[in-house]
Amino acid sequence: MPASPHTVLFVDDDTDDRELISNIIYEIDPSIKVVQAENGIEAIDYLSQAKTTADFPCLVILDLNMPKMDGRKTLVEIKKDEQLKAIPIVILSTSGNSVDKLFCTHHGVELVTKPSDHLAIHNEVKKLLRFCIDA
Repeated sequence: MPASPHTVLFVDDDTDDRELISNIIYEIDPSIKVVQAENGIEAIDYLSQAKTTADFPCLVILDLNMPKMDGRKTLVEIKKDEQLKAIPIVILSTSGNSVDKLFCTHHGVELVTKPSDHLAIHNEVKKLLRFCIDA
């Protein structure tokens, strides 16, 4: 029986970014399922449901600036949950702000600034998917 595909949770309020990153992930590895959330509330809801089945994503890609619940609050919520805190999280944001970098460092997550061209985005996403290898 083949292994079930890995899942990436991608949380971003920008529909175009969600579609672009999802498509790039599919191009890189069609076996990876991408679950999209528009904000932190949707992400926490998804992760809460995952706790009931122990079917956690191999990676959470999280934007910082979102309505309802931003990426900072979402990250803090995930990190304080014993069942969720081991899930790899990468912040993918347009922010290069030193305060945001410090926040990410403090919480042990990588901050990747969204590249502006398709090839650079593709290369960054490929690097991020290293968290899903042998997960």
